[in-house]
Amino acid sequence: MNGPGPSGARAAGIRDFDIELRLLLDAVYLKYQHDFRHYAYASLRRRMRQAMDRFGCETLSQLQSRLLHEPEVFAQLLEYFTVQVSEMFRDPAYFRAVRSQVVPMLKTYPYVKLWVAGCSTGEEAWSYAILLREEGLLERALIYATDINPAALRTAEAGVYALDRIAGFSASYIAAGGTHSLSDYYTAAYGQAIFDKSLRAQIVFSDHSLATDHVFSEVELVSCRNVLIYFDRELQARAVSLFHDALAPRGFLGIGSKETLRFSPRASAFEEFVPDQRIYRKR
Repeated sequence: MNGPGPSGARAAGIRDFDIELRLLLDAVYLKYQHDFRHYAYASLRRRMRQAMDRFGCETLSQLQSRLLHEPEVFAQLLEYFTVQVSEMFRDPAYFRAVRSQVVPMLKTYPYVKLWVAGCSTGEEAWSYAILLREEGLLERALIYATDINPAALRTAEAGVYALDRIAGFSASYIAAGGTHSLSDYYTAAYGQAIFDKSLRAQIVFSDHSLATDHVFSEVELVSCRNVLIYFDRELQARAVSLFHDALAPRGFLGIGSKETLRFSPRASAFEEFVPDQRIYRKR
């Protein structure tokens, strides 16, 4: 009897890989209480293959054994489970819309809280701090910046970025409606840009998982951009529900340019505020 053809073998290999992937995600949850079981599988497959190469493992089962018995391996694996891609004033048109259309509403509040969910290495949180400083709002604002990756949070809290990234940050800052020079907000030393600690005073960096944790404060603006695309439909729904519950009445939600609330069970609880920039307002 002939064995399976090449296409059948590939399909069987994918099935085996997905079985191992599911077991690995269960192991991570049981051992470390981090829940990646509802992250998008297509992205996880690609990143776990990269992790196997990094750690010299031929199978995911070998990688699972290492992360169960070597906590330092899991700490390093977090960079593969979570996508740490961030820029200051990323998608400048979004920040321009926040500045021109959302901030005037926020100024009517005596005190304002923002939540940057999935803040990665902090560039977006620092961008909001600069924007609010320029709009005269930072001193009566608090920015919660949360992520599940401790290493990313340490970088975010330090506010120190490679100097060779600053030209790109500056161009985006100007395109986003910046009213000064980005250099007003950092000092350069030893190839690094160190952002002003007076901005940091209004930011709280903290561990928070959209998969397992709950609402921790009422806020007027939630910004969770380019995060939902890495979740499956069930986890997207959970995250949007968290944002709804966290938002004050008539609060604002900003998501990524490739993301939508259209398929969320809570879609009807929001209205489009700046549709082309994916900014919504709680009904």
